Amino acid sequence: MTRPTPLSGFPEWLPPQRMIEQQVVDHLRHTFELHGFAPLQTRAVEPLDQLLRKGETSKEVYVLRRLQAGDTEASDTETSALGLHFDLTVPFARYVLEHAGRLQFPFRRYQIQQAWRGERPQEGRYREFLQADIDVVDRDALALHHDVEVALAAAEALAGLPIPPVRIRTNNRKVCEGFYRGLGVPDPEAALRAVDKLDKIGPGGVAALLTETAGASEAQAKACLALAEISTADLSFTDQVRALGITDPLLDEGLAELSTVVESAAAAAPGVVVADLSIARGLDYYTGTVYEIALPGQGLSIGAGGRYDNLATAGTERYPGVGISIGVTRTLGLLFGADKLSISRPVPTCVLVALPAEADRPAADRVAAALRRRGIPTEVSPSAARYGKQIRYAERRGIPYVWFPGAAGDEVKDIRSGAQEPADAATWTPPPEDLQPRLSGG
Repeated sequence: MTRPTPLSGFPEWLPPQRMIEQQVVDHLRHTFELHGFAPLQTRAVEPLDQLLRKGETSKEVYVLRRLQAGDTEASDTETSALGLHFDLTVPFARYVLEHAGRLQFPFRRYQIQQAWRGERPQEGRYREFLQADIDVVDRDALALHHDVEVALAAAEALAGLPIPPVRIRTNNRKVCEGFYRGLGVPDPEAALRAVDKLDKIGPGGVAALLTETAGASEAQAKACLALAEISTADLSFTDQVRALGITDPLLDEGLAELSTVVESAAAAAPGVVVADLSIARGLDYYTGTVYEIALPGQGLSIGAGGRYDNLATAGTERYPGVGISIGVTRTLGLLFGADKLSISRPVPTCVLVALPAEADRPAADRVAAALRRRGIPTEVSPSAARYGKQIRYAERRGIPYVWFPGAAGDEVKDIRSGAQEPADAATWTPPPEDLQPRLSGG
């Protein structure tokens, strides 16, 4: 068999990295539950037409089709095109519509799950990735204070990790769309999608897109870029927008909502949420507040989200929502590449029970079981080699303690310091900092 070739864009972490990922996920889950969000997991696939109905391109969706397409007993859903979900918002909206009769509103959920997107892999961008989402959905109308709430909950979750402080850049799609309407741009939605590419293609590229796809004149494109340049940590963005001389009722509504979000967030967590009018979010389902989470020094956002008033609708039923997504795999990939995250040992094991002889394995297993019952991660030596070799085995794996069974009593050794002391498996406990691997920033 030839050596396998890795698939680009499908990360497979080493065990220490996987332990870091698990600790990050556990922390996110704990923080979300502190804020009253309930756990949810949705299926991996959705009908392709549902995935594509709100602005995503078919080139980025992994499509699934039944291998036995001629199966006459298959349902219409099974034989139609299905796609792997590219985010967790679209399937969540479907879930709300499907289960609305059994949910209590406002419905608050968190979801930590894989997603798939067929884009070109590069630093911080993957084809298979883990996301962590929180959303609040209500019937008919959703109070604006939830737009502040989800942003601050996400910021709190990230602040508890050993990563650089994040900043949440926020805007309101009504500000952009109202400005473009007042400016007379023929296709405001195309203009939104063009401005959303500002970080990728720069002002010149966006200006060209505005004229090509949105029908904007050179002067209109220049005004759109002037709006996108506005970024403030306070409410002064309102005066800067007004100074551009454009008026529209939707613009007024968006400025009022954005002011409320920025002001309320600043009162609770100064400096975390800032107004940045370059944030547009290209997906069409966003209708109001939009966010991007910036990790300083990395040049990429690690999360995004916003308000979607019309995504979960069916007939007269309407369930507006707001949510934010943290790109767990993207964040970890960036930090691993920069050596900004580490873990205190590469295995969960805290104690290795040594073997005097192979015949002593049952007794060693009993010691290990007694330690495990008390929550101490323990394994038994794989062989009854000389004690020196067993200690070196523990050192290579990063196991801090070796347990030596003895006829006159057991002893445990901290192989880092060399200290050795009598021990009883029914009572001995390692220091708290040694019980589990510890996550730290680089």
